[in-house]
Amino acid sequence: MRRFAEDGYQNAAIGDVARDVGLSLPGLLHYFPTKVDLLLATLAKRDLDSANFIGHYRSDVSGLLKGMVEIFRHNAGMIEVIRAFAILNAESLMKDHPAKAWFLARTTEMQNDIAATFERAIADGSIDKRIDSKTMAAELIAVMDGLQMLWLRDPDRFDMIGGLEAYVGRLLASLGLEG
Repeated sequence: MRRFAEDGYQNAAIGDVARDVGLSLPGLLHYFPTKVDLLLATLAKRDLDSANFIGHYRSDVSGLLKGMVEIFRHNAGMIEVIRAFAILNAESLMKDHPAKAWFLARTTEMQNDIAATFERAIADGSIDKRIDSKTMAAELIAVMDGLQMLWLRDPDRFDMIGGLEAYVGRLLASLGLEG
Protein backbone atom coordinates (compact mmCIF):
# COMPACT_ATOMS: atom_id res chain seq x y z
CA MET A 1 0.00 0.00 0.00
CA ARG A 2 2.81 2.40 0.86
CA ARG A 3 4.46 1.88 -2.53
CA PHE A 4 1.15 2.38 -4.35
CA ALA A 5 0.56 5.52 -2.26
CA GLU A 6 3.95 6.96 -3.15
CA ASP A 7 4.08 6.01 -6.82
CA GLY A 8 0.50 5.22 -7.85
CA TYR A 9 -0.32 1.83 -9.32
CA GLN A 10 0.83 2.69 -12.82
CA ASN A 11 4.28 3.87 -11.71
CA ALA A 12 4.89 1.41 -8.87
CA ALA A 13 7.59 -1.09 -9.78
CA ILE A 14 7.01 -4.62 -8.56
CA GLY A 15 10.76 -4.94 -7.92
CA ASP A 16 10.54 -2.00 -5.51
CA VAL A 17 7.65 -3.70 -3.72
CA ALA A 18 9.74 -6.87 -3.39
CA ARG A 19 12.62 -4.89 -1.85
CA ASP A 20 10.19 -3.03 0.46
CA VAL A 21 9.01 -6.31 1.97
CA GLY A 22 12.41 -8.00 2.05
CA LEU A 23 11.85 -10.48 -0.77
CA SER A 24 13.62 -11.13 -4.02
CA LEU A 25 11.61 -10.39 -7.16
CA PRO A 26 11.21 -14.15 -7.88
CA GLY A 27 10.12 -14.64 -4.26
CA LEU A 28 7.39 -12.02 -4.56
CA LEU A 29 6.33 -13.33 -7.97
CA HIS A 30 5.93 -16.79 -6.43
CA TYR A 31 3.06 -15.43 -4.32
CA PHE A 32 1.82 -12.73 -6.72
CA PRO A 33 2.63 -13.68 -10.33
CA THR A 34 1.61 -10.26 -11.68
CA LYS A 35 1.35 -6.70 -10.43
CA VAL A 36 -2.43 -6.99 -10.89
CA ASP A 37 -2.47 -10.01 -8.52
CA LEU A 38 -0.53 -7.99 -5.96
CA LEU A 39 -2.84 -5.01 -6.35
CA LEU A 40 -6.02 -7.06 -5.94
CA ALA A 41 -4.61 -8.92 -2.92
CA THR A 42 -3.61 -5.61 -1.33
CA LEU A 43 -7.08 -4.15 -1.89
CA ALA A 44 -8.78 -7.28 -0.59
CA LYS A 45 -6.64 -7.26 2.58
CA ARG A 46 -7.46 -3.62 3.26
CA ASP A 47 -11.18 -4.27 2.77
CA LEU A 48 -11.12 -7.38 4.96
CA ASP A 49 -9.57 -5.34 7.77
CA SER A 50 -12.32 -2.72 7.42
CA ALA A 51 -15.11 -5.31 7.16
CA ASN A 52 -13.92 -7.06 10.30
CA PHE A 53 -13.78 -3.71 12.06
CA ILE A 54 -17.30 -2.52 11.12
CA GLY A 55 -19.11 -5.88 11.15
CA HIS A 56 -20.58 -5.60 14.64
CA TYR A 57 -21.88 -2.05 14.01
CA ARG A 58 -24.29 -3.00 11.19
CA SER A 59 -27.26 -4.07 13.28
CA ASP A 60 -29.18 -0.79 12.91
CA VAL A 61 -28.89 2.64 11.28
CA SER A 62 -27.56 4.34 14.39
CA GLY A 63 -24.97 1.61 14.91
CA LEU A 64 -23.96 1.69 11.25
CA LEU A 65 -23.44 5.45 11.27
CA LYS A 66 -21.50 5.36 14.52
CA GLY A 67 -19.44 2.50 13.09
CA MET A 68 -18.54 4.67 10.11
CA VAL A 69 -17.20 7.28 12.50
CA GLU A 70 -15.16 4.58 14.24
CA ILE A 71 -13.74 3.47 10.88
CA PHE A 72 -12.63 7.07 10.27
CA ARG A 73 -11.07 7.16 13.73
CA HIS A 74 -9.25 3.90 12.94
CA ASN A 75 -8.21 5.10 9.47
CA ALA A 76 -6.77 8.35 10.83
CA GLY A 77 -3.90 6.29 12.23
CA MET A 78 -2.86 4.93 8.83
CA ILE A 79 -2.78 7.84 6.42
CA GLU A 80 -0.48 6.13 3.89
CA VAL A 81 -2.83 3.16 3.53
CA ILE A 82 -5.80 5.48 3.10
CA ARG A 83 -3.88 7.62 0.61
CA ALA A 84 -2.94 4.54 -1.43
CA PHE A 85 -6.52 3.33 -1.43
CA ALA A 86 -7.83 6.74 -2.54
CA ILE A 87 -5.24 6.97 -5.33
CA LEU A 88 -6.06 3.47 -6.55
CA ASN A 89 -9.77 4.23 -6.39
CA ALA A 90 -9.28 7.32 -8.57
CA GLU A 91 -6.94 5.51 -10.96
CA SER A 92 -9.50 2.73 -11.33
CA LEU A 93 -11.77 5.17 -13.15
CA MET A 94 -9.48 4.82 -16.16
CA LYS A 95 -10.90 2.68 -18.94
CA ASP A 96 -8.55 -0.32 -18.71
CA HIS A 97 -7.39 -0.13 -15.10
CA PRO A 98 -6.96 -3.62 -13.59
CA ALA A 99 -8.88 -2.69 -10.43
CA LYS A 100 -11.83 -1.09 -12.23
CA ALA A 101 -14.14 -4.09 -11.76
CA TRP A 102 -12.97 -4.61 -8.17
CA PHE A 103 -13.78 -1.03 -7.15
CA LEU A 104 -17.12 -1.13 -8.96
CA ALA A 105 -18.08 -4.37 -7.20
CA ARG A 106 -16.88 -2.99 -3.85
CA THR A 107 -18.89 0.22 -4.22
CA THR A 108 -21.99 -1.68 -5.31
CA GLU A 109 -21.71 -4.08 -2.39
CA MET A 110 -21.12 -1.24 0.07
CA GLN A 111 -24.13 0.68 -1.26
CA ASN A 112 -26.30 -2.45 -1.07
CA ASP A 113 -25.17 -3.23 2.50
CA ILE A 114 -25.86 0.31 3.71
CA ALA A 115 -29.21 0.39 1.87
CA ALA A 116 -30.18 -2.94 3.48
CA THR A 117 -29.62 -1.45 6.93
CA PHE A 118 -31.88 1.49 6.02
CA GLU A 119 -34.49 -0.88 4.54
CA ARG A 120 -34.61 -2.86 7.82
CA ALA A 121 -35.17 0.41 9.72
CA ILE A 122 -37.95 1.38 7.30
CA ALA A 123 -39.56 -2.06 7.64
CA ASP A 124 -39.55 -1.97 11.45
CA GLY A 125 -40.83 1.61 11.52
CA SER A 126 -37.67 3.12 13.01
CA ILE A 127 -37.37 5.65 10.19
CA ASP A 128 -39.73 7.27 7.70
CA LYS A 129 -40.85 4.95 4.90
CA ARG A 130 -40.29 7.75 2.36
CA ILE A 131 -36.53 7.43 2.80
CA ASP A 132 -34.88 6.14 -0.38
CA SER A 133 -32.39 3.63 0.98
CA LYS A 134 -30.22 3.48 -2.17
CA THR A 135 -29.97 7.27 -2.35
CA MET A 136 -29.14 7.47 1.36
CA ALA A 137 -26.41 4.87 0.90
CA ALA A 138 -24.94 6.78 -2.06
CA GLU A 139 -25.01 10.00 -0.03
CA LEU A 140 -23.16 8.38 2.87
CA ILE A 141 -20.48 6.97 0.57
CA ALA A 142 -20.06 10.36 -1.11
CA VAL A 143 -19.80 12.20 2.21
CA MET A 144 -17.22 9.74 3.54
CA ASP A 145 -15.16 9.85 0.34
CA GLY A 146 -15.31 13.64 0.20
CA LEU A 147 -14.31 14.12 3.84
CA GLN A 148 -11.50 11.64 3.39
CA MET A 149 -10.15 13.55 0.36
CA LEU A 150 -10.19 16.85 2.28
CA TRP A 151 -8.29 15.19 5.11
CA LEU A 152 -5.74 13.58 2.77
CA ARG A 153 -5.03 16.97 1.19
CA ASP A 154 -4.29 18.63 4.52
CA PRO A 155 -4.56 16.37 7.58
CA ASP A 156 -3.25 19.02 9.95
CA ARG A 157 -5.95 21.51 9.03
CA PHE A 158 -8.99 19.32 8.40
CA ASP A 159 -10.69 17.21 11.05
CA MET A 160 -12.05 14.26 9.10
CA ILE A 161 -13.43 12.54 12.19
CA GLY A 162 -15.10 15.70 13.50
CA GLY A 163 -16.61 16.36 10.07
CA LEU A 164 -18.18 12.91 9.92
CA GLU A 165 -19.32 13.04 13.56
CA ALA A 166 -21.10 16.34 12.87
CA TYR A 167 -22.72 14.96 9.70
CA VAL A 168 -23.81 11.76 11.45
CA GLY A 169 -25.28 13.77 14.33
CA ARG A 170 -27.33 15.88 11.92
CA LEU A 171 -28.42 12.82 9.96
CA LEU A 172 -29.47 10.88 13.06
CA ALA A 173 -31.45 13.91 14.30
CA SER A 174 -33.16 14.33 10.92
CA LEU A 175 -34.12 10.64 10.96
CA GLY A 176 -35.54 11.01 14.49
CA LEU A 177 -33.04 8.52 15.89
CA GLU A 178 -31.11 10.86 18.19
CA GLY A 179 -31.22 14.48 19.22
